Amino acid sequence: MVRMKALKRKRYEKLIAPIQEELVSMARWVAATGQRLCVLFEGRDTAGKGGAIRAVAEKLNPRQCRTVALSKPSEAEKGQWYFQRYVPHLPGKGEIVLFDRSWYNRAGVEQVMGFATPDEVAAFLKAAPLFEQQLVDDGILLFKYWLSCDQEKQEERFAERVEDPLKRWKLSPIDQAARDRYVDYTASREAMLKATHKKHAPWTLVDFNDQKHGRLTLVRDLLDRLPETACEDKPIDWPPLGHEPVAEEFGVVKPIADFPIRKGD
Repeated sequence: MVRMKALKRKRYEKLIAPIQEELVSMARWVAATGQRLCVLFEGRDTAGKGGAIRAVAEKLNPRQCRTVALSKPSEAEKGQWYFQRYVPHLPGKGEIVLFDRSWYNRAGVEQVMGFATPDEVAAFLKAAPLFEQQLVDDGILLFKYWLSCDQEKQEERFAERVEDPLKRWKLSPIDQAARDRYVDYTASREAMLKATHKKHAPWTLVDFNDQKHGRLTLVRDLLDRLPETACEDKPIDWPPLGHEPVAEEFGVVKPIADFPIRKGD
């Protein structure tokens, strides 16, 4: 694949701005029509799921648009029907839910790292299309994205996390083990796609070797696959204040001192 030069931030921000306006309009449409929108973000470690989710959610009302990123299952959850802990997080009327990893953990990290047995994985691959058929039949708009990146790019991003103290929290023993199992993850992904890429809930793969370009591609695809979502933004009657603005006054407790900003900072 011939790759374009990495997209610069200034150009990315120029390109994403009108798309985010469309996302805001889409959110109004979801609220006005009572739609339930559910988007799954899966993919390689370091591919850029968090950034893609932020690109969708950044300008939306957080009371309407929720991100779901579940931790590993508890002992009680391990004894439940596999899909049970995900069901409470599905969108209600007028809501948008973005899953930062989803029930497909079973076909990815759980399979590759041996957290699930072959029989459990096989049962999941058989059940997932049936579960998703129920969601779609009930009217949920379901979109499944898998973010890809080459191992060379993955290694660059791992190294960046090691060096950056603000990003080290993203690293885990699972990430270290995944470095030696890149090919295994490819095999598990292909088996997952073969079993769960269905007409009622297809997968969409997006190249995230350039994360900014990948975000543009994913969000544009999401918007293009929804029905016409243009929703009139009703004007707000906002009359003049009618008097001079009033300054804050404090009696009982006063604000703390401002953060010190020195010349040259």
